[in-house]
Amino acid sequence: MAANDALVLALPKGRILDEVMPLVRRAGIVPEAAFDDPDARQLSFRTNHRDVTIVRVRSFDVGTFVAFGAAHLAIAGNDVLMEFATPEIYSPLDLEVGHCRLAVAEPAEMVANDDPTRWSHLRIATKYPQITRRHFAARGVQAECIKLNGALELAPRLGLCRRIVDLVQTGRTLKENGLVEIERIADITARLAVNRAALKTRPDEIGAWIERFREAAHAA
Repeated sequence: MAANDALVLALPKGRILDEVMPLVRRAGIVPEAAFDDPDARQLSFRTNHRDVTIVRVRSFDVGTFVAFGAAHLAIAGNDVLMEFATPEIYSPLDLEVGHCRLAVAEPAEMVANDDPTRWSHLRIATKYPQITRRHFAARGVQAECIKLNGALELAPRLGLCRRIVDLVQTGRTLKENGLVEIERIADITARLAVNRAALKTRPDEIGAWIERFREAAHAA
């Protein structure tokens, strides 16, 4: 990325975007009208700053865009940042929005006779194989991870595995699919993420935006 390129801010699609956008606007970035048009299909948007562009991508792709320098700044859940765990991404700021948790769940009928302290090997379905393996390895448990990008709650019901690791907000989806949260891995919030190379080559510009987002988060 050239030092005189417009700054690219990557934002995640989905549930978290509704919580993130008020903060983005408080930081002084207002996207063009098409950003809020549900019928618009564009993914890149002008803003009220000639030198700032917003791109809207899948939440897991945010990490890729930042790590490889396609985006200078981004907002991402720390679940995404933990899964990537790359030194190319610097995360200086917790924005205190998008609260949820990463948790282990299993069928309700298993809970009474299950003892997590006696686990030695697990087969588990998750979007987060790296986080899951690290979490269980830290207590000497081998986790065989089955990577799924959605419909995780079906995995125990269809015999794919007995447990899942997934994001939980209210727990309603787990309950309606006969699952119970049995262990919390991490609390999750949205973070400001920065490409480290961009921060080194454009420290004043990007540093100023970090401070704007810090002020916006504190104002909230």
